[in-house]
Order: sequence, then C-alpha cells, then structure tokens
Amino acid sequence: MAGATRKWLILGICCISLFMVGLDTTIVNLALPSIQEDLDATPSGLQWTVDAYTVVLASLLMLSGSMADRFGRRRTFQTGLLLFSLGSLLCGLASDTGSLIAFRMVQAMGGAMLNPVAVSIIANTFTDLEERARAIGMWGAVAGVSIALGPVVGGALVDSTGWQAVFWVNLPVAALALALTALFVPESKAPRPRRLDPVGQLLVIALLATLTFGIIEGPVKGWGSAPIVGCFTVAVAAAVSLIRYELRRAEPLLDVRFFRSPSFSGAIASAVCGFAALAGFLFLNALYLQDVKEFSPLHTGLLTLPMAAMTLVSSPLAGRIVGARGPRVPMVIAGAGTAACGLLLTQVRADTPVWYLVIAYVAFGIGFGMLDAPLTYSAVSGMPRSQAGVAAAVTSTGRQVGAALGVAVLGSVSTARVHGPFSSGFPAASHLGWAIMAGCGLAIVTLGLLTTGSRAHRPAEPSPEPAPDQSAERVP
Repeated sequence: MAGATRKWLILGICCISLFMVGLDTTIVNLALPSIQEDLDATPSGLQWTVDAYTVVLASLLMLSGSMADRFGRRRTFQTGLLLFSLGSLLCGLASDTGSLIAFRMVQAMGGAMLNPVAVSIIANTFTDLEERARAIGMWGAVAGVSIALGPVVGGALVDSTGWQAVFWVNLPVAALALALTALFVPESKAPRPRRLDPVGQLLVIALLATLTFGIIEGPVKGWGSAPIVGCFTVAVAAAVSLIRYELRRAEPLLDVRFFRSPSFSGAIASAVCGFAALAGFLFLNALYLQDVKEFSPLHTGLLTLPMAAMTLVSSPLAGRIVGARGPRVPMVIAGAGTAACGLLLTQVRADTPVWYLVIAYVAFGIGFGMLDAPLTYSAVSGMPRSQAGVAAAVTSTGRQVGAALGVAVLGSVSTARVHGPFSSGFPAASHLGWAIMAGCGLAIVTLGLLTTGSRAHRPAEPSPEPAPDQSAERVP
C-alpha cells in the first residue's frame, strides 16, 4: 500500500475510535428513561450511569498519554479498544443499576486509552505540518458529528431494539477498528517518555470522585450529613495536595504553572462551563421530552436534530473566524447561545409547544458549535509550542470534568426539587437547572472577553522550578 494512502487509512482508523467514544458520551442520555423503567433506577442512579463514565474518563486521560509514549501507542490503543468493547458488552447485560455503573467505568477505562492515544498516532504519522493540520481538522469534524448524532442514533436504537443496543452497537465498530489497527497501524513510542506520576494520578481520581459523589448524593443523604461533608473535605484536601505535590515534580502529571497563562486558564474554565452545559442539557432534556412530554426515544432524538444541524454548521465557521479574527468573537457567540437556550428553557412547562423548544435547541446548537475551535486555539496559544500536546490533553480533561459536573449539578438541583409525580413535577423543578446552564453561558462570555486579548495570549513562560522534593522524584 502506498505511503500516502496508508497514512489516511490510519487517520480513518483513529477517527473510528473517536466516533465511537464521542457517540457514547451522548447516546446514553436517550436510553435513560428506559433504563429507569427497566432497572428501577433512582434519579441519582441515572446520574451515575452517565457520570461514572465521564469521571473515570477525565481521571485517566493524561495518564493514558504517558502510558502510550512509554509502552507503545498501538499496544495501548488496542488495549483501549478491548476494554471499551468488554465494558460495552457487560453494560448491555447489566441486570441492575449498580452493575451498569460498574461496567460503565470499565468502558471509560478503555475510552481513556483511545482518543488521546489516537492523537499521538496521528501526530506521529503525519509529519508534514500542512498534512497534519488537515488531519486534525478532519479529526475535529468527526468529533462534532459523533456528539451531534448521538441523540438521534440513541433514539433509533432504543425504539427499535431496547436500551441495551446503545452499548452493543459499539462491538462491531470496535472489532473493525481492532482488525484494521493490527494490519495497518505501526508501533511507535516516545524517544524519552515522561515519567509516570502515580501519586498525582491518585489525587486527581480522589478529587473528581469525591466531588462528584458529594454533588450527586447530597440531595439524597443531606448536604450536612457526615458522608457528604466528608466527601467535600476530601475533595478540597486532594486539590490542595495535588497542587503542592505537582509543583515539586520535574515531570508532573499536571503542571499547575500552566495556569499562570490567562489564555490557558480561560480556555480550561470555558471548557468546563461549556461541557457542563452540554451534559446537563442532554440529561435534563431527555427526561423532559420522554417522561413529561411522553415522546418516544426516536421522536426525542429527532427533536434534537436542529441542535445537531446548527452544531455542524457553526463548527467549521468558528474555525474560520478564529483563523481570521482570533477566538474572542466565537467564544462570545458560544456563551451567548448557551445562555439564551438556558434562559428560554427556564420557562418550560408540561404543555410548552415544540416550536418553542426548537428555538432553544437552535440557540444551543449555534453556541456549542462555536465553542470548540476557540477553546483549542486559546489553550494551545497560551503555552510554549513544545507544550502544545500537553495543553490539548488538559483541555480534553477539562471537557470531561465539565460533563461530569454538569450532570451532577444540573441533575441534582432539578430532580431533588420534584414534588409529587416525577412527570408532572419535573418541568418546574428543572427551572433552576436551566438557570445554572444560562449562568455557564454567561461565564463563557465573560471569560471570552477577559482572556482572549493580545496580552492574554502571550505564551506562559515556565518559571524557574523549585528544587524538587527528593522523595517525590523517587516515585517511578
């Protein structure tokens, strides 16, 4: 096979994995009401069905990149495909909420080994800068398509086969990717891989897990109860310990000095807010349309098509605007669209007409479509060129952290306020959740205005590193 053809085939293999993982982040939302009915799941159980995946994914993204550099990118990629397939198979076989949540975590362990490793494979395959830019552009387009099509595909599968199908659909796709990877993707490793940071990794897991648990379970167990207070205490302690520990390492898992760059910090904060809005929107909207409006899963998915269409139109437009005028304009549009959708949905009732909902969905589609390009640009431009890959990995982690917090926060404040039958009480109870979504949009507007100027985009210069703690440096 010619070298050029092989390179684009490798890109296609990587895009298959991206499509599968991206689809899985949104496809499950359409299955939630069916899972609730079939497995007798509680509202917090539904939140954990989504967040078990995103929390584990966010926790392991940076680690998987280091593992791939050290042990081999193709080997790590194949391991991720196998784990993701196993988790998908087991999710479809789950007989209760607890086992489904556990199997979603297995899925996420595999998913964490796919996308960041695939980016490394692409960078190693496309050495010409122009070709690499084209490849990354196609990669980004596939990411947008997978997220946009998730609700529609999920609705069709649940309607035709059942909620198990949203997991089993991954199996043939993963099998194809595994076979093609074995045949066409060469093995590669970093000449000098970064040292592993197990202590930093454990602190990241402790921070995300306890914070998410506290938010989701707080309405059930009581915000002042010992388990919830203990969770938030551990989360704060883990955050402080992570910062102090990582500052002492020569090769930290997360270099907190990066956050001295206003551009980088603004991009990460915007990623958290934007993806919190997306995940919260998909979670609440699926429950509203199916439990309150009593639409079928397929009808629910089709109603989100205006949002998906506007996302697909806005994404490439945002890239062109960033190239011509910088990230500020698309960032402000992204926040304004998100805020407009949230404000419109604060008025939903059980009898809200579909045309009103479609207007809100269009606003959100425009906003979300405008978000990703300025995020990536701001994160990378706020770092020295040699740190661009790490900056992109931290931004991806910020997206997943936002998704986990969006389901946890918006889901908790909405479901906890339901009085009477769930279907009749949910619209009014969800208003606070939609208001928080609008707040996320306003935060993105503010961050776009404050962190995207010419002064903010000066790359962060690493400060002289303090003498590393010798005990920390001995950690393998």
